[in-house]
Amino acid sequence: GMERSAPPRYGRRRFWDALYRREGAETREWLGGLSRFLPQLEPELRPGDRILVLGCGNSALSHDLHELGYTDVTSIDFSAACIAAMRARYARCPGLRWAVMDIRALAFPDASFDVVLEKGTLDVLLVEETDPWHVSPRAAAAMRRVLAEVSRVLRPGGCFISITFAQPHFRKPHYAQEAFGWSLRHAACGDGDAGAFHYFLYAMRKGQPLDPRDAALGRRL
Repeated sequence: GMERSAPPRYGRRRFWDALYRREGAETREWLGGLSRFLPQLEPELRPGDRILVLGCGNSALSHDLHELGYTDVTSIDFSAACIAAMRARYARCPGLRWAVMDIRALAFPDASFDVVLEKGTLDVLLVEETDPWHVSPRAAAAMRRVLAEVSRVLRPGGCFISITFAQPHFRKPHYAQEAFGWSLRHAACGDGDAGAFHYFLYAMRKGQPLDPRDAALGRRL
């Protein structure tokens, strides 16, 4: 028949555990490797930064950061199979720490990171939304809960970096909430090809004021 098959259940732990067990140590990059957005990312990072990577999956991102000299990297994922595989793969890198954790309830003290980084992880919270112009209250609340946790674990002056295909029109309202106490800016990333599919890096700096126009976007949500 012509009926559409259901999308993979990206929000379900079982789906991810099965995927990571099947793929084992193979890396999977959902939004391209680090080189594609390094020019936009590096200005936000300092060598001694305590970095938290949300929903690391089996991406090489954490290890790539470590190789570039950012040696204090904690990576979390809600799939135990994923974290076990990553811990084994990078056993020779003691600076890389791995933990099974839900991004909606981070088991870290307040102000414990200089940088929180996510690449395509928050997209999973919206994957079952059918209309990007009208986000369901459930999805908006899930996003708000995660962002509140991110803000909590960031030190004052710290930075939250989100890399996603989501265009500013759709994503900025989620991030531009005064309750999180951060500023917001974004930059397009990509290979420089005119026809290439671009994605965006959003940078939120805790303790800096939100632009009034962004705050107005946030109030529309």
